[in-house]
Order: sequence, then structure tokens, then C-alpha cells
Amino acid sequence: MGKAKTERRLKDNEAQAVARTIRVSPQKLNLVAALIRGMKVDKALAELEFSRKRIAETVKKTLESAIANAENNHDLDVDSLVVAEAYVGKSIVMKRFHARGRGRASRIERPFSHLTIVVREVAEEGEAA
Repeated sequence: MGKAKTERRLKDNEAQAVARTIRVSPQKLNLVAALIRGMKVDKALAELEFSRKRIAETVKKTLESAIANAENNHDLDVDSLVVAEAYVGKSIVMKRFHARGRGRASRIERPFSHLTIVVREVAEEGEAA
């Protein structure tokens, strides 16, 4: 028997990729995600390639995964893809301590993040109908 297949949350012209538990704070990751929002995927890949942020490599890998999902799983045209959404979520926070003077300790928090990238196929403006 089995359970019924869940409905697809995205539209037919969209594909996504999710990177979970990335070892960077959500605030820093969102700076890089904001760089590529709304861009065409080839421009976004170039932007991430030459970014000096450490986390840009992970964002680039996730974007490439979303592009591959669009091409292989949903038969979308890679040349007409844009980054529709790139959003960041909180994940776990590791708590550590740092020894201080006079027998005291201070708390260090090491945050993790989730990254979701949605790519959408858009019609080219210059196409002949």
C-alpha cells in the first residue's frame, strides 16, 4: 500500500539544492548569499569564483548542485536559469568555553547554518515568437 507521494513544493520551472550544517554563522553566510540573489547562474558562478570570502566555495558548490538538479532531474535549460532564491537558516550552536584569568571561564558559541538555493528557468527576452 504505502503512503501517497507528497506534492512538489516548487513550480515546474524551478529546482533547488540545500546545504545543511555549514560551519559558519548565518550572518556571514547571508552576505555571500545576497551577492548572488537574482543573478543569472553563469554570472553568479563567476562572482563566487572570485569572491575572497571563505564560505563562497561552499555556496558555489551548492549553486552547482542546484544547476545539476535543474538539468538532470527537471529537464530545464541551464542557459536560462537565474538564482530565484538564496536564503539562510540557523542550525545548531556548539557551546565551548575559554579559560580566563582568576579561575573564570567565558562562553564561546560556534554557530552553524543551512543554505537553500532555488534556481528558476526564465524565458529569454530576445526570443522570436
